[in-house]
Amino acid sequence: MLDLFVLGAGGIHVNIGDIIYQLAIFLLLLFLLRKFAFDKLLGIMKKREDHISSEIESAEKSHQEAKQLIEQQTQLLKEARQEAQGLIENAKKIAEEQKNTIIDTAKQEAERLKESAKKEINQEKEQAVAALREQVASLSVLVASKVIEKELNEQDQQKLINEYIKEVGEGR
Repeated sequence: MLDLFVLGAGGIHVNIGDIIYQLAIFLLLLFLLRKFAFDKLLGIMKKREDHISSEIESAEKSHQEAKQLIEQQTQLLKEARQEAQGLIENAKKIAEEQKNTIIDTAKQEAERLKESAKKEINQEKEQAVAALREQVASLSVLVASKVIEKELNEQDQQKLINEYIKEVGEGR
């Protein structure tokens, strides 16, 4: 059985002419393929390699751009948060200032009303004292005229004073 693989062994005749013919045809085919097909095949493969390489570069470039965009967006978000925090702090500060202004204004108004009330009370008090003085003066004149009309003893004088005090008390 192994004899089949050995040249010239067994009943198989090998024709050298056929081998040379087949070798020549193979070399001619190889030459034609190299001249007409291999260049085109290699060109197509080179184009494919260049295309794949450019796609990889494009993907890497897109990846880098995406990273940069993410970084930019992160930075913008951070700045927006800082700006929002600043606005909140500013609003709190303005609100505190307005609160203090309102409180100060209210205190000033209360003080003004208090002073106005004191002045009004003092004016009314002075008016009451003036009215009382007028009454005292008129009553003094009345008492003096009654005293003159009659000589009073000590008991009558005490009675007259008590009446005068009652009149002053009722006059209020």
